[in-house]
Amino acid sequence: MKRLEKIYEGKAKILYTTEDPNLLIQYFKDEATAFDGKKKGIIQDKGALNNKISSRIFRYLEDRSVKTHFVDMPSDREMLVKKLRIIPIEVVVRNVVAGSLSKRMGVEEGAPLKETIIELYYKSDPLGDPMINEYHVKAFGLAEADELRKMEVSALKVNRFLSEFFDERGIMLVDFKLEFGVHKGEILLGDEITPDGCRLWDKETREKMDKDRFRRDLGKVEEAYQEVLRKVLE
Repeated sequence: MKRLEKIYEGKAKILYTTEDPNLLIQYFKDEATAFDGKKKGIIQDKGALNNKISSRIFRYLEDRSVKTHFVDMPSDREMLVKKLRIIPIEVVVRNVVAGSLSKRMGVEEGAPLKETIIELYYKSDPLGDPMINEYHVKAFGLAEADELRKMEVSALKVNRFLSEFFDERGIMLVDFKLEFGVHKGEILLGDEITPDGCRLWDKETREKMDKDRFRRDLGKVEEAYQEVLRKVLE
């Protein structure tokens, strides 16, 4: 399957059409951004690392009946995916207090949560992806009530499977972001699942193994991504 016309370029990926109108090629870039694009940089080989990590995870989820847009990985930086009508809502799943939740609630990062939290964000780069709730979703017509329910159910299912997956590999799944879209009337998990959109900590040392190393200038960013890939391929 060949890349044809570029139809979208975001902060981390480019989408191209293919000979099949129902399939796209998602190309992973090395560029990294943080703080709504205020911080920019390059993480060497991030595109290839994230493509391999995400492909492995999508295959794992597909084997457990989670429907995704993943079709194949034709090259190190390319993922063949089903074309989606993206639902403009980011679903964030939180298992441990970290990042913005720590700041908002005034709770120390790393504190365990009594139960998993689901947060919704309006997917809009110009607005900085503001937090919303189901009332906003309904009032602004961002998704049907049944679509939102299916997204939240799928997010919790993904959380259960990935928490087990990473735990077996000595990694704590702190929180992560999911995006969904519609393909032929069916809601599918889309985008990617990588250290760019997940907080992953070493289970024993609590060492960060994700994009927070870039955000917070912790160093050894590439090494962290490489270690995540090594572990997910185990």
